[in-house]
Amino acid sequence: MGSAFSDLRTIEPQQIWDGVLGRTVHGERVTLSYVELEPRASVPEHSHENEQLGIVLTGSLTFTVGGETRDVGPGEAWCITAHVPHSVVAGPDGAALAEVFSPVRSDWANLEPAEQRPARWP
Repeated sequence: MGSAFSDLRTIEPQQIWDGVLGRTVHGERVTLSYVELEPRASVPEHSHENEQLGIVLTGSLTFTVGGETRDVGPGEAWCITAHVPHSVVAGPDGAALAEVFSPVRSDWANLEPAEQRPARWP
């Protein structure tokens, strides 16, 4: 068994979508990800079996969840239940957020590594 601790600054970023990087820690039943979106990066509408909770740390997003659209900024959070369609567009300064998924995002295990760069911390 490895250490119970991780430093997201040393985790290799993965390319989740174009303009969207994630640094991820997987538990037995939960995935935690620190996500960075470049300015105006767009995540197309999709859905998945995972419940998804998140909070904006810096920047802004326009989020559409189940047909409801809202602009969210630092300190604002969301809860997306399983199989609900959602999409997002980052604001003009991009965004950094923390997200939790349950069950584990096993589909992210095979994502390609992104170009190594320091994480933007709030």
